[in-house]
Amino acid sequence: MSDDTLGAVRPAPSVAERLDRLPVLPTHRRITTVIGIGLLFDMYENNLSGTLSQVLRTDFALTATDVKLVLASVFLGQFFGAILMGRLADRLGRRRAFLVNLAIYSFFSLAGAFSPSVGWLIATRFLAGIGIGAEQTLSDSYLADMLPARHRGRLMAWAYTLGFCGVPAVGLTAMWLVPLAPFGVAGWRWLFALGAAGSAVVWAWRRGLFESPRWLAAVGRRAEAEALTARLEAEARSLGKPLTEPAGRDADPSGGAPEPGGRGVDPGSAVPSGPFLRQLFSPGLRRRTVQCWLLCLLSTVGYYGFGTLAPLVLAAKGYDVVQGLGYTATVFVGYPVGALLAVPLMDRVERRFLVALSALGMAVAGLGFAFAGSASTVIACGFAYTLVSNVFSSASHVFLAEQYPTRIRAQASGTAYSLSKLTAAALPFALLPVLERGGPGTLFATIAAAMVALAAAVVLLGARGADRTDEAGAPVGSS
Repeated sequence: MSDDTLGAVRPAPSVAERLDRLPVLPTHRRITTVIGIGLLFDMYENNLSGTLSQVLRTDFALTATDVKLVLASVFLGQFFGAILMGRLADRLGRRRAFLVNLAIYSFFSLAGAFSPSVGWLIATRFLAGIGIGAEQTLSDSYLADMLPARHRGRLMAWAYTLGFCGVPAVGLTAMWLVPLAPFGVAGWRWLFALGAAGSAVVWAWRRGLFESPRWLAAVGRRAEAEALTARLEAEARSLGKPLTEPAGRDADPSGGAPEPGGRGVDPGSAVPSGPFLRQLFSPGLRRRTVQCWLLCLLSTVGYYGFGTLAPLVLAAKGYDVVQGLGYTATVFVGYPVGALLAVPLMDRVERRFLVALSALGMAVAGLGFAFAGSASTVIACGFAYTLVSNVFSSASHVFLAEQYPTRIRAQASGTAYSLSKLTAAALPFALLPVLERGGPGTLFATIAAAMVALAAAVVLLGARGADRTDEAGAPVGSS
């Protein structure tokens, strides 16, 4: 080894490298908890219309078309929200976007509680969807920015475990409130009001979050990024936790590769300039963009298809509204349990294989749910479906969040995620006729086919051993 090499000074570590060398801190746990509780209300919202579909059909004397519009309206709003808020998050910051999206959702969810007609209900569901549409994208981007790479999968799975508690929460609350009319107000209206009130509380908590140092560095606000990173390092030192030397470029999927001049590259600097779609389909990101878009388009058929249509499938099997809500609430307990199951798996199994295997599990459990002939079998298969589907969901959220560099992460993943909302908006129009004409068996055979196609796309389009990209778009091994 030459004297020049021995005397070489290692380039100063970038903000991204310094964030990735951190141990798990109380700040990381607090961030994970606050984001997770926000996700709880996103899950609550996503399953609210489907849970109440039979109730609303009776209360408003809805036609078949009205039911489809009510179910589709919130997802159509989420399609626009995911794109707009993702763009806002990359331009103005993750924290600001968080506050805007929850404020919009809370206001219009409360307005929906006072719906005098089906037209008002559809309009408020659409506008509430714009607010909540980017919640998962913003959460994924913020957590991917803030959490150390080697701990990211596990902590994000914990956030989604909290979030998925919103699914049984809406089912159990509906089962309790729907038969009642507290203070003379129909129980379903209280469900909308509870969602608005809870998200307002989360909005207040999120005001205490600080901006992502990775994003600050990506947009050139290096002094602020350095100050926040130093604050986290000081927290680690105060707890007696050692800070290892940054492992280099591959340690961080969101960038910070040092340059020869001795200064870290601002995260995102290697992303091609020009129109946004040109960036997405640049040589380093093209294959991953196709993979992510197919994942988001097809995942909705299995994931939201079950959550939205399960009450209607139960009705088709002959269960009344209250029985259907009871079975739905019990089955939906599988959501947080499945997310919890993902915690130990997330950093042990390559992300794309975990996504693919759980998608195939959804196909099998869905067919069992469709052909179940007794209440106990319905519950068992439904629980199995929700269990494996939330291993799938947790894995796919971490997978998607790690595919793009910091500078375009929120908008790029938001664009991909918006496709899932567009598919979800079309689901009632595409799948309800299948249920009505072919019954539950044909419906879940269609869903199973989509899940098999998804598994093939994720495995075949992914580079072996590379779940993530660095700032230049190059593959990085699974954390």
